Amino acid sequence: AERSLLVLFGSQTGTAQDTAERVSREAKRRHLRCRVEALDSCDLANLIHEPLVVFVCATTGQGDPPDNMKMFWRFLFRKSLPAGSLCQLDYAVLGLGDSSYPKFNFVAKKLHKRLLQLGGNPLLPVALGDDQHDLGPDAVVDPWLVALWDKILALYPLPPGLEIISPDVRLPPKYTLRYLPEDSPQPESDLPQPPAPRAAPCELQPFAARVVSNRRLTARCHFQDVRLIEFDIAGSGITFGAGDVVMIQPQNCPEDVQQFCQLLRLEPHRRFVLEPTEPGTALPPFLPQPCTIQHLVTHYLDISCVPRRSFFELLASFSTNELEREKLQEFSSAQGQEELFSYCNRPRRTTLEVLWDFPHTTCAIPASYLLDLIPRIRPRAFSIASSLLAHPQRLQILVAVVQYRTRLSKPRRGLCSTWLASLNPEQGDVRVPLWVKKGGMKFPADPATPVIMIGPGTGVAPFRAAIQERVAQGRRGNCLFFGCRYKSKDFYCQSEWEELVTKGLLTLFTAFSRDQEEKVYVQHRIRENGRLVWELLSTGNAHIYLAG
Repeated sequence: AERSLLVLFGSQTGTAQDTAERVSREAKRRHLRCRVEALDSCDLANLIHEPLVVFVCATTGQGDPPDNMKMFWRFLFRKSLPAGSLCQLDYAVLGLGDSSYPKFNFVAKKLHKRLLQLGGNPLLPVALGDDQHDLGPDAVVDPWLVALWDKILALYPLPPGLEIISPDVRLPPKYTLRYLPEDSPQPESDLPQPPAPRAAPCELQPFAARVVSNRRLTARCHFQDVRLIEFDIAGSGITFGAGDVVMIQPQNCPEDVQQFCQLLRLEPHRRFVLEPTEPGTALPPFLPQPCTIQHLVTHYLDISCVPRRSFFELLASFSTNELEREKLQEFSSAQGQEELFSYCNRPRRTTLEVLWDFPHTTCAIPASYLLDLIPRIRPRAFSIASSLLAHPQRLQILVAVVQYRTRLSKPRRGLCSTWLASLNPEQGDVRVPLWVKKGGMKFPADPATPVIMIGPGTGVAPFRAAIQERVAQGRRGNCLFFGCRYKSKDFYCQSEWEELVTKGLLTLFTAFSRDQEEKVYVQHRIRENGRLVWELLSTGNAHIYLAG
């Protein structure tokens, strides 16, 4: 039988994808052909022809599947699927979860059970990785993988004369980065293309929305910088309703990009193309071909993320400096995870800062390995804070700029919020790549149904959209509980709310926690107004919404 393995992942924050890539590397060391795909990217009709599949999936929220496996999830639980349809499939399920949540690893458990129902043959019991364990999910994943390879090699023995490739041998990169000659002609495609008629914007084709305004809502003297940012979406084909979410693709700041290129001795303006090392490997969908180093580092490589264990493992293999190599090997070993946690995760040290700490190793990183070493910048989700009925062709978001201190001297800054806050529309045409997704909040269709919204801080964003929408539709019964620290410093959109209250279109309860001796929060206001809340619920059949 052909020795090939398919690894499918469902990942929300990138951990399951990182683990799936690890399974793939270990498969290659055992001379198995291996493909890694997101569950929603794989052709499910072909699943019945796959002999060997490892599923790696996270659980999000209240036992929900990650976004990139939602379609697969719906397909798998169709009643019409015949009981024995996966009888030729040998499979194993590796779950990643957090036992502090009630539905711990719910997706992995349910997937394992469903594959069994469809006739699949489990090689091992489901693995339940736990973020709460001292060593993180690896405490479960490491021994489970050892057992998995024993099972797989019993079914698909190594071909005669081949040995398992030792961990000391570095595997080839996924892509070869080939520089184009400095004098090679610029391709035609750099010229602006006439906009083709296109479907609604999505992750592969975001809309470059112009920033119309970027206004600070908190007082200058307040510690937290919160912005109301407005985008012009005219001509984008984007539509949305209250509760929907906008996805924004952020980029690294110019200083970080410059530092990274200096550290790795990369020339920002050099152009390159990527060539897959193994035939059949797709090129990264989010990178143009050819591409400049500047574009790669600015828009693609997540140099400000906190690196994972796999980063240290690969980095160690480039090291020519004994001291640095020993430290990197320790960080990538099972025994060194506690030390790695206190070096990296606890102080939130970034990839760029780690590279600073290992200068001899960093300047030895071959450019072809950059895409194996550093993950892609992930899009960020924001609740839309406006309604098209009140602001046609516009989309607004409420952004709290993330900044905090750890034991490191430099304050930690959120990549996306810091970038958004820095954009100044008065300095010309400033654009942000974005697209819209359906949100988890659905507001009642019946205009008579009252709505109780509890939105402290920036949690008020989706309710601002809902209230604008409902007021434009002439709906009353809008009740909002809003909380913040000080009436004078962080009462977002105060004049808007007060105007609606005056017009009798909104019932507003506020809790300013620090404006008096004893702290007052939204839950205190709910209790004080318990009679009204109960009346809305019991006789008005009100819906309650809560956003943090």
